[in-house]
Amino acid sequence: MISLLRIVLLSVFLVLPLAAEKPNILFIAIDDLNDWVSPLGGHPQVQTPNMERLAERGTTFLNAHCQAPLCNPSRTSLMTGLRPSSTGVYGLAPWFREVDEFKYVVTLPQYLETQGYTTYSTGKIFHGGYGRKDDDNEFQHLGPPASVGVRPPEKLVTTPFGNHPLVDWGVFPHQDEDKGDWKVASWAEETLDSKPEGPWFLSVGFFLPHVPNYATQKWFDLYPEESVRLPPWIPGDRNDTSRSSWYIHWYLPEPRLKFIRETDQWRNLTRSYLACVSFVDSQVGRVLDALERNGFAENTIIVLWSDHGYHLGEKDITGKNTLWDRSTRVPLIFTGPGVGIGKKTNRPAELLDIYPTLLELCNMPPNDRLEGHSLVPQLRDPQARREWPAITTHNQGNHSVRNEEWRYIVYRDGAEELYNVKTDPNEWDNLAGDRKYGSTLKRLRKWIPEEDRVPAPGSRARVLTYDEDTVIWEEKPILPNDPIPGL
Repeated sequence: MISLLRIVLLSVFLVLPLAAEKPNILFIAIDDLNDWVSPLGGHPQVQTPNMERLAERGTTFLNAHCQAPLCNPSRTSLMTGLRPSSTGVYGLAPWFREVDEFKYVVTLPQYLETQGYTTYSTGKIFHGGYGRKDDDNEFQHLGPPASVGVRPPEKLVTTPFGNHPLVDWGVFPHQDEDKGDWKVASWAEETLDSKPEGPWFLSVGFFLPHVPNYATQKWFDLYPEESVRLPPWIPGDRNDTSRSSWYIHWYLPEPRLKFIRETDQWRNLTRSYLACVSFVDSQVGRVLDALERNGFAENTIIVLWSDHGYHLGEKDITGKNTLWDRSTRVPLIFTGPGVGIGKKTNRPAELLDIYPTLLELCNMPPNDRLEGHSLVPQLRDPQARREWPAITTHNQGNHSVRNEEWRYIVYRDGAEELYNVKTDPNEWDNLAGDRKYGSTLKRLRKWIPEEDRVPAPGSRARVLTYDEDTVIWEEKPILPNDPIPGL
């Protein structure tokens, strides 16, 4: 039975042309994937032939950034078209539908449904199990949820901060077919092989390279241990940054570089992450193959994206939850009708821009409630002017502004960082204290969001304890004099 919300959406937004006039949309999400893919060149040894194949057919954004370096707020922002600073959704909770003000906001798949699209989803699109209940009304057809799949009998690496069951990496005997992402790709293949009538929106969300970074031996063999190149790092990198930079990623289960080095795990972790990236690339390839063999390639817009990046030792940490490039920069590739072929652009882009971009590419009326900006000008001409920088927010009051030359960060207590990313791509030299950059700082500060909401009701402050299925949180602010674990 069609829900009341769905009836309201259809009655308010249904306007349009014949379904046959609209392209299909294949929407591929990859969790925790930083710029270590061959189209972005983030790691010199990475092997991602299917993402490269996609880039050759379309336009790659070399300077795309998430709106939040954490799963739930990033995906909420992308799917609603609203900034974290506008919704107050900064953490792993709440589900935005639990916030009264956003209970009836129209998400991307809902809007597409009003325009005659049939919507399908499998894997991780919204965070966790959000958007997957029968009465959530986000998608019409649901496939398998995201999952790790098979695990070793015991963790391969004992890690600090609670030895979280997900924070693990390495190789153990299993089959690719045992992995959750294999099942997700299989459902997407089966859906395409059934030759659904268009227009359709198929969202496919892969879990890897999110921890645990487990892959089978053949993917590890792509990266012989003795030759694996470690991420760029220098001792004392954070000596010119304030303690504020630690506040926003305390009390997280991912280990600091200090532990990784002391236990001789840095090369193993790097290799495990690379192996998982190549495995998930192969699953992207399976879906692309299914699209082609079923005759959908010519009339399908493909967008591939990641919800945020991931540190593997840079800035003395592993994980996300920072406002630096390794945590905010993400793959973003478009292909299909109306998209330039084999193009790359360095204009700043935001995941927030995907929603309005798809509406324009599909000749649909704009949704005036969106805060992003269409990327269609850059899809037609990679050098087209882009007025807006990319803005990332992590918890209230912590913001980053990124354009083609600069990365500016301001923390809630007023501490600042400034990096010239053209001359200092690793963001090693904080220039914020140098008077000669005063005008640059002034120019970048004006992009900090004017609306900076307090955390939405139900937000959770910091991790207290874990078990395999549940995260238990302590709702308590982190105070400036709290000790920093792991230092």
